[in-house]
Amino acid sequence: MSALIDVILPVFLVIGFGYAAARAGLFGESAVDGVMRFAQNFAVPCLLFASISRLDLAAHFDLGLLFAFYAGAFSCFGLGYFGSRLLFDRPVQDSVAIGFACLFSNTLLLGLPITERAYGPDALASNFAIISVHSPLLYAFGITVMELVRSRGLGHSAPKLARQVGLAILSQPLVIGISAGIFVNLTGLPLPGSVWSAVEMMMRAALPTALFGLGGVLYRYRPEGDMKAIAMVCALSLVVHPAITYGLGRWVVGLDVAQMRSAVITGAMAPGVNAYLFANMYGVAKRVTASAVLLATGACIVTTWVWLQILP
Repeated sequence: MSALIDVILPVFLVIGFGYAAARAGLFGESAVDGVMRFAQNFAVPCLLFASISRLDLAAHFDLGLLFAFYAGAFSCFGLGYFGSRLLFDRPVQDSVAIGFACLFSNTLLLGLPITERAYGPDALASNFAIISVHSPLLYAFGITVMELVRSRGLGHSAPKLARQVGLAILSQPLVIGISAGIFVNLTGLPLPGSVWSAVEMMMRAALPTALFGLGGVLYRYRPEGDMKAIAMVCALSLVVHPAITYGLGRWVVGLDVAQMRSAVITGAMAPGVNAYLFANMYGVAKRVTASAVLLATGACIVTTWVWLQILP
């Protein structure tokens, strides 16, 4: 119970503060959009840039770690896609968006602060290794699958499809921050102390600002209809993904304690707001993804506590 109070509750209190402010009319939609734009387009990319540029990639970029986490993620995409098609008879494009919601964990706004509060800042190296490929890999996969589905009716050529996918991925601010961090890490490019001081100021604003803004975003998305599909997304995200990661990490690839903690806790996070943004970008399954983000984020309070008890 102390883990629930000391580790998880503060994170959700900040989210709840943003939610309450939006509900009371003190945090309007334009303000929410501005805060989230600042967090996701500027502050969080600075956090990723600084963390990855200083990360010992040789020590922490472990293929077993990535396999355990992403095997769980892609398995949940497949289960979400086929569950949507076979159980709920959703259209193909809806099913891709629902599968993407099962695939895309909130690694940044929930995974980082909960891992840090549970195990300390030194435990985040494996989180950053996972995050370093998270947005590029999953956006590349999701956009490619959706564009392939849509191209059946649009007649896109392979080069045009490749350009469209590449531009969509490389224009993501998170991907830009990650790529810049990897470049500085690998080249050893020296940056002036004043630049690092400015980046660190942005870093300190990233997580609290993003969590507060996330509360305002979640206020918009009331659960509506499609409850069986929403429940499937929540179950796959909060239970199945971390369970697969735990099993693979413990019995197949033999992750150490720190890696297991980062991989399982990150895998146990609710779908990120990007799951809704992906659905909104294509105009499909918006109600299911928005409601799943809201309900799964709330359910994280309980399910994450359970995973913290299971982990060493």
